[in-house]
Amino acid sequence: MVPLTLSNGLHQLEQAGLINPADAANITGGVKAGVFPPVRDDGGACPKLPLTVDATPGSNFGGHHSYPGGLAVHESFNDQSSINFADTYRGEYGQLGIGRLPVAEGLSGRPETGFINQDLILAAPIWHDWAKMMVFQWNADGTEFNELNFGGNGTTDNGGAAGDSRTGGHHILSVAESMARGLSPEMVITQASAHSAPTLGNEFKVVNWLRAAAIVARLDPVEKGYLVQDAQGKFRLPPLQNLGDGVDLPAAGQTNLLIEYQIHNLSDADFSNSIPAVTESQVLLATLAPKYGFDPANVTTYNNKFRNVVLAYLSPERLSVLYTNGGLPAVQREIDKLQRLHAI
Repeated sequence: MVPLTLSNGLHQLEQAGLINPADAANITGGVKAGVFPPVRDDGGACPKLPLTVDATPGSNFGGHHSYPGGLAVHESFNDQSSINFADTYRGEYGQLGIGRLPVAEGLSGRPETGFINQDLILAAPIWHDWAKMMVFQWNADGTEFNELNFGGNGTTDNGGAAGDSRTGGHHILSVAESMARGLSPEMVITQASAHSAPTLGNEFKVVNWLRAAAIVARLDPVEKGYLVQDAQGKFRLPPLQNLGDGVDLPAAGQTNLLIEYQIHNLSDADFSNSIPAVTESQVLLATLAPKYGFDPANVTTYNNKFRNVVLAYLSPERLSVLYTNGGLPAVQREIDKLQRLHAI
């Protein structure tokens, strides 16, 4: 492959239909900054991430876990969800025991946990979001960088047919790092399935994310085993888990679908609760802020000294539950604790 520079890397993404430059209209620094966010000591042999884990939010401002430390909360929740989903799958479909169906252990050389690889379902949620330390850097006014969505052009992403495989840049960058470190196809594809399981006609999305990540990582995804090409030259997910060499890819339908792909996708779905919780909490905090000497119209002070602090200590999910059960007084009593500790 041609060595990647910022310019030819962006060109390769655009030529492959994996980025739409128009999507960078609201990104400070344009496409270049969207795909390659600034890092500290840039240009050195070992650039440093701009944020620490405990300072990093879990998504865009106003989205799920969008407060300092939200990334750690998000990943912890997702990892526990992944463990719980795997245990449920094992209980329902695998280890049924004597008198029902045989216990499914050691299939295809897998660990003793049965037909689900525990290493994959533990590692994928942790690896998936690490690049949020780059794409969701804090602005001076307590808001966050805008994230560029890429991994498709948004119109013809399904092998030239109608389809939209654009996704948050953190997803592509995280997969690219896993590829650059030589992690296994099982691990990388499981990780790449966070934003969509490659089922029900959505294989093209995961394939495109792997293609985009490979360009950023400067490697050939087919050569490294992350993708294969079928008889028509179409990129597909590879057969894995000891299916052997020479396995023919079907002309249509799924290639080799691992249960870990779906489990990781399911475990990343806490946004269905966390986004409404943030939305509600922001209204509650704006209502209560004057009681603590803060004016929501003074955006910088309000975000940095009140909104982000309260959410980092108490979490929107907790505040939402308190409000549901005890109304605004219950939320205020919780914030009062922070005031007594001089946190706000």
